[in-house]
Amino acid sequence: MSNEIVVQERHLTAYDVRANVNLVQEVMQAVMKKDVHYGTIPGTPKPTLYKPGAEVLAATFRIAVSYKIEDLSTNDYSRYRVTAIGTHQTSGIIMGEGMGACSSGEEKYKWRKAVNAQEFANTAEDRRRTKYGKSFNVDQVRTDPADLDNTILKMACKRAQVAMTLNVTAASDIFTQDIEDLPEELRQNVDTETGEIKEKKPEFLSSEIFDAQKSGWEKAITGGKKTAQALIAWIEAKGNKLTDAQLKIIGGWDTPPPTEKTASTSAIDPDDIPFN
Repeated sequence: MSNEIVVQERHLTAYDVRANVNLVQEVMQAVMKKDVHYGTIPGTPKPTLYKPGAEVLAATFRIAVSYKIEDLSTNDYSRYRVTAIGTHQTSGIIMGEGMGACSSGEEKYKWRKAVNAQEFANTAEDRRRTKYGKSFNVDQVRTDPADLDNTILKMACKRAQVAMTLNVTAASDIFTQDIEDLPEELRQNVDTETGEIKEKKPEFLSSEIFDAQKSGWEKAITGGKKTAQALIAWIEAKGNKLTDAQLKIIGGWDTPPPTEKTASTSAIDPDDIPFN
C-alpha cells in the first residue's frame, strides 16, 4: 500500500476511504508507541493522539502543516487561536484544516504555587487563592502571562495540528484529542461512550460534615430563621446531595410557620447559615 493519502478531484470511493483508515491503523501498530505517540486516558473509549503521533501521521501521508495565528491576548492574559492548514506535499492541494486555542486563563496555566508565605501575603487578594485538595491545601498566586506566552502559543498550535491531522486522515474513529490536557478531576467525568465531558453528579454530604453543621442548622430552623425545605434547597445548591436519613433529621427540626408578629424578624440570608 502506498504511504500517501488518496488525493484526487473525483469523489473518494469506499475503497479509497478504507485504504486511508487501514494505513492509519497499520502505522499505529507498526510505528507508534503507546505513551509516546498516543496514550490511553483512564475512562475514555479511544486512545488520545499526541503531537508526536500527529507528526508521524503527517509524514506518512505527506502532509505539510502551516499555521494561521490570531493573537487575542490582553494585558492580563496570553491567548491564541490557531488554524492549522494541511497541504499535500506532492500536489499542493489543501487537504483540510483544524483549529485550536489556548489561554493563560486556563486552570493549569493561571496559577502557580506561592514561593513562600510572604509572597502569598504580599499578593493582592484578587490574585491569590488557596486551592483545596483531598488531603492537602496549596497557597497559589497568579502567573505572569508574559512568562507563559511562548508556551501558550505552542500549545494552541499543537491542538490545531492534532485536530487537522484527525480531520485530514479520517482518524477520529481511532483517536480522540486533547483529553490529556484536561485537569484530572475532569478526566474522571469523561463519558466512556462518547468521550465527552459529563456533568458532574452531586456527591452525598458526608456524615462528618453533616454532624459538624447539624447544631447550627437545627438552631436556624427551630429558631424560625429558616424552614427545613429552604435549608435543604440551599445545601443541595452547594453541590451536595442529602441522604434519606439526613433529610429525615432536617425535616424533624421544622417548626410551624411564624406568626404575623414574628414574621418580620424571620428573614435571613442563606449565607448566614454556617457551612464550612
